Amino acid sequence: MPSSLAILVSKCTIFPDQKSHVETLKLSVSDIPMLSCQYIQKGVLLTAPPFSFQDLVVFLQQSLSTTLSCFPPLAGRLITDPDGHLHIDCNGAGIDFLVVKSPTLSVNDILCPGDVPGCVKEFFTFDKTLSYSGHFKPLAAVQVTELADGVFIGCSLNHAVTDGTSFWHFFNTFAEITRGASKISKTPDFCRQTVFNSQAVLKFPTGGPTVTFSGDEPLRERIFHFSREAILKLKYRANYGCLLTKQTNSEIVGKLSNDNWKSVNSNTEISSFQSLCAQLWRSVTRARKLEPTKPTTFRMAVNCRHRLDPKLNPYYFGNAIQSIPNIAPAGELLANDLSWGANLLHKSVVAHDNETVLGGVEDWERQPRLFPLGNADGASITMGSSPRFPMYNNDLGWGKPLAVRSGRANKFDGKISAFPGREEDGSVDLEVVLAPETMAGLENDADIMQYVSQMELVK
Repeated sequence: MPSSLAILVSKCTIFPDQKSHVETLKLSVSDIPMLSCQYIQKGVLLTAPPFSFQDLVVFLQQSLSTTLSCFPPLAGRLITDPDGHLHIDCNGAGIDFLVVKSPTLSVNDILCPGDVPGCVKEFFTFDKTLSYSGHFKPLAAVQVTELADGVFIGCSLNHAVTDGTSFWHFFNTFAEITRGASKISKTPDFCRQTVFNSQAVLKFPTGGPTVTFSGDEPLRERIFHFSREAILKLKYRANYGCLLTKQTNSEIVGKLSNDNWKSVNSNTEISSFQSLCAQLWRSVTRARKLEPTKPTTFRMAVNCRHRLDPKLNPYYFGNAIQSIPNIAPAGELLANDLSWGANLLHKSVVAHDNETVLGGVEDWERQPRLFPLGNADGASITMGSSPRFPMYNNDLGWGKPLAVRSGRANKFDGKISAFPGREEDGSVDLEVVLAPETMAGLENDADIMQYVSQMELVK
C-alpha cells in the first residue's frame, strides 16, 4: 500500500443558499441518546469525473449550498435551553467543506483484498468527535479527496441529528442536485409532533458526555462480500434446517430469490438479513472462544418509522431508531444449528411493533440515558447500517459509486455495518471490525467463509 500523502488543499464554510423556513427542532428521545456517539462517517468511491477536479469542487460547493437549503437543520448548531431541553437552532451557520489530494493513491488501493487500508480514515473529517460537540461545531462536513484515478466523497453528520435513513436521504439529495435536478424527489419531514417528542430531561456533566467505548484497542477491519446466491443458501439453511443443494426443488429456490430483503411472509419466514446476521453471530462467537455459559449479545438497530401506528413519514428527518438486544449463552448458540439463532433474531424483530416502540419511549423517559455503544463484556456484536439503505443511489453525473466505505467513527471490537452490494441484487457487504485474534479466527471459520466471495478490482 503506497503512502497516502494526503494534502489539505482548502477548507471553507458552505452556507445554505436560502434562509431557513425552520427555526428550531427539538431533539427527541431517539436523538438524545446519540449525543455520546461520534459523528456518522460514510462516503462513496467514484471514478474520476469527465471534467477537471477544480470544476468538480465548484459544482459540489454549489450543489451542497442548495442541498442545505432543503435540510436546514444540518447547517445549524445544537443549543440547550434553560430547562435542559436540547434543540437544533437552524441558524444557517453552515458546514465545513474540505478539499484534499492524495495523488499516490489509486482506486484499486482502496478496493484491495484483505483489511481496509488505514488511508480510508483520512477521507473524513470530525474524527472521534462526539455529537454533543454540535453545540460549538458544525453539524456536518463534506470532504472531497482527489485520488490518482478517482474521487472519494466523505460525509460526516452529527448522529444526534440524523440516523442512517436521514443520512442517506441527505447524501442522495446532494447527489441528485449535483446531477442537475431542479427539484428534489424526496422532501424531508421536519415534524416533531411524534411519539418521540418528550419533556424528559437528560442531565449532562460539565463539558458534556464522554465516549462509551475505548478507542485505543487494536482492531482489524475487513469487508466481507456475500453474493445474492450465497445469501439465498443461508436463508434456505436458516428456514429449512439443511443445506441448499443443486437437487433442491427449483420452485423453492425461485420463491426465496424473490426476497430481496423483503420477505413476503415476514412474520413467519426468517429473512435473508436475519439469516446472515445469525451466521455472523455464530462464527464470531466461535472465533472468540468464549466459555459455554458466557452470555453473548447480538444487538440490532431497527427503523421505527414504519413500525408505529400511525406510521411516521418515511422521510422523517432525525433519529427514529431503537436497539434490539438478542442474548444467548455461547454454548447454546453454537450447539444448535443456524436456524436456532436466526429464529431468535427473527422473533425479536417481528415483535418490535408499535407497542414495543412506545414501551421503549416510556422506559427511556423513566430513566433518561445515553446509548451504551461498545463491547464492555467482550461477547457483544452491534449491527449498524442496513443493506436497504440506497447507498449506490449517489450517481453525481458520471456513474454510480464503485464502493462505500466508512471512517473511524464508532468502531470497536464487534461493530458490524451492513452495506448493499454494488450489484444491488440482494448481495451485501459486511464491514466487520474485530480484535485481531478474533478476526483471524473468523477468517479460518469455514462455516461462514464458504459464503464469502472475492470483490473484483477495477480494470
